[in-house]
Amino acid sequence: MASTSDFKNGLCIEFNRDLYTIVEFQHVKPGKGPAFVRTKLRNLKTGKVIPNTFTAGVKINIQRVERRTYQYLYNEGDTYHFMNAETYEQTFIEKSLIPAPDLLKEGQTVEILTHAETETYLSCDMPAYVELEVTYTEPGEKGNTATNTFKDATLETGGVVKVPLFINTGERIKVDTRTHEYSERVK
Repeated sequence: MASTSDFKNGLCIEFNRDLYTIVEFQHVKPGKGPAFVRTKLRNLKTGKVIPNTFTAGVKINIQRVERRTYQYLYNEGDTYHFMNAETYEQTFIEKSLIPAPDLLKEGQTVEILTHAETETYLSCDMPAYVELEVTYTEPGEKGNTATNTFKDATLETGGVVKVPLFINTGERIKVDTRTHEYSERVK
């Protein structure tokens, strides 16, 4: 058991029977009344950020979470198979824990957040940008870079993103995994 004096950004705690990480906190000591700690907590399962106020000195349960590096192997329906980069053990993760499953390429490295006590998987963090090849898109128009219009492009992983008109089939592009948007052409 710890208290509010142990708060720090990134600390994982158990709150309302769920796991939260502290995004930010502020210790407040008003002139009248007891001191308190104002926090913003992020739910590790849903990603939702909530504000909460703790009375100073309140006891909290600190939970241990670990970030482990895994390599993506393949998927069978909604089950995705990963291999631990250190122990070479295979792990299965549900599609709902992966933020952009259609941008996962075989052999790609990801970080999986694991609750250390129960060995349950909380989330899968992909790299911010991935480089993928365009397998199909409508023919591009040379020199058409001035307008801000986009067309659909199918990637080697099966995902579809909007790309500028000058991108052609066979080119490699960089895609933002957080927003699912085209970033730049890779040469």
